[in-house]
Amino acid sequence: MNPSTDSSAQPPVPPNVPTDVPTTGRTSSGIPDELRAASFERQRRLRQEPRFPGGPAIDPAGSHHERRIRSFQPRRSRVTPGQEDALLRLWPKWGLDIDGQHVLDLPELFDGLPAVLEIGFGMGEATAQMAADDPGTGILAVDVHTPGQGNLLRLADQNGLSNIRVGNGDAIILLREMLKPDSLDGLRVYFPDPWPKKRHHKRRLIQPEFLDLVAQRLKPGAVIHCATDWEPYAEQMLEVLTAHPLFENTQADGGYAPRPAFRPLTRFEGQGLDKGHVVHDLLFARR
Repeated sequence: MNPSTDSSAQPPVPPNVPTDVPTTGRTSSGIPDELRAASFERQRRLRQEPRFPGGPAIDPAGSHHERRIRSFQPRRSRVTPGQEDALLRLWPKWGLDIDGQHVLDLPELFDGLPAVLEIGFGMGEATAQMAADDPGTGILAVDVHTPGQGNLLRLADQNGLSNIRVGNGDAIILLREMLKPDSLDGLRVYFPDPWPKKRHHKRRLIQPEFLDLVAQRLKPGAVIHCATDWEPYAEQMLEVLTAHPLFENTQADGGYAPRPAFRPLTRFEGQGLDKGHVVHDLLFARR
């Protein structure tokens, strides 16, 4: 009898499955539940182990802080050999995990230089350019994108830039738990995720509660500089910043600012401009 026509025949055992494992409790793929559970456990452990020993942690804050609505979405993409080499060699020197467990001494971290915080730097080209153009300012650049972290470290190394530090993790935890009051000389938020769907607007970074926190960490007179090519988000940014009592628009007309010369035109921005996007800069000073 052809086994395929026999309804009582057992499904074939997949390759590499031990034959001494009971065939009861198999999944629809024919893999025993015990092996499937063991595979899931192995994958879970691998996700928790650092990809680069001594490099950025997968979840630096862990369970030390409450879960909240995240304003960022971690992106997974391939790390190139050059980025991997930079992470392995330079993370102990220029990288830091945002674990929320200690307070940073920014003057010590940057050898006495004034420090600005940049939240979200993509692949780091613009950050490296700003650091090269202004060696008298330290840039604490924060992101969760591992290839970008490696690329920025690589660029800093190639160009001899000692005024960049790369933070890995949630910028909110950094601001709330790890920075002293009046410790920042500026904040840069360039092209944050616009979360275009209405139900996701609560995930946008520039909100009144965020500005309350930022105002505590910026020195009086320090500037928060935002840029976006998403018109509705630009309008929200302008509205929220204008309404906040501790920030003042640097533009006399109360509107958007022209792109400052110190903010490089990024490849991402150029692609948006080619598509007809309008980029808005906003510069507000801490009162």
